[in-house]
Amino acid sequence: MRARIVFLLKNRGAYLPFHHQFLLAQTIKGIVLKGGDTKFATFNIYNFSGLKGQTKPSRKGLHYYSTRVTLVVSSLNKAFIDYLLLHMFQLPQIEVGGLVLQPEKVEMENLDSVAESDKFICISPIVLMEPKIMNESTKEFIDPEQDEFSDFVYDVTLQRMEACKLFNSEDLTKFNEFQVVPDKAYLDKLNNANKKFSRIYPLFDQDVKFEVRGYTFPFVFYAAPEVKNFVFLNGIGALAHKGFGMIDIANQDPNVRTIEYKIPGLEHFTVEPSQDSR
Repeated sequence: MRARIVFLLKNRGAYLPFHHQFLLAQTIKGIVLKGGDTKFATFNIYNFSGLKGQTKPSRKGLHYYSTRVTLVVSSLNKAFIDYLLLHMFQLPQIEVGGLVLQPEKVEMENLDSVAESDKFICISPIVLMEPKIMNESTKEFIDPEQDEFSDFVYDVTLQRMEACKLFNSEDLTKFNEFQVVPDKAYLDKLNNANKKFSRIYPLFDQDVKFEVRGYTFPFVFYAAPEVKNFVFLNGIGALAHKGFGMIDIANQDPNVRTIEYKIPGLEHFTVEPSQDSR
């Protein structure tokens, strides 16, 4: 299930760091733990985007000026998404960095066209490997046009598919057709303009700060339909549960494939008004 969460922004003009995935990861993890269901406490087969809205950059970061902002959360485990949404929408407001957000509604994406698509874009950066203490290899640059890049993405993606326990060893051996081919014209255009498609990003794991290299570019993706569906729902590459590796179909407006979603069980709860709305 892939859900688009719409929030009312209660303090327009507030800002977030340019890369704020670590703040969203902390917020999502906090909501999951607050819900109290132990089976989701260590669950990590999910993915999420950055916060989308009308923004203006400054030295501080991205200032949000739209009335509403959107967050996409996704997982092949619908029960997890419903659990996250249920406990999120019981909160009168959520603070993410300097933004104060009020959950308003949820839209669900139709995924029928994913398996038939070959061209994708990165909503959040692709990371090739998990970070390790006292190991700088996760910050090294690997040329996306080389086979090594695609091999790294393949290895970590298949490891995650195996970890979710929905595919047996025979299934996994059939998924050897796997190639990420970046849009060469796009990379050349950025290089000629001295712009970057690869950067170092911060993340936190058990309060330890790490840095990893992430890559953002459009690409053609050759893989089995099951693999395409998996990465579309759960992210491609490493650290998807930290907000990396979310992709979307190129040249397609996601708004045209969404319908409003009713969160199961929410009708049994009463959301208390926030302090500034009383």
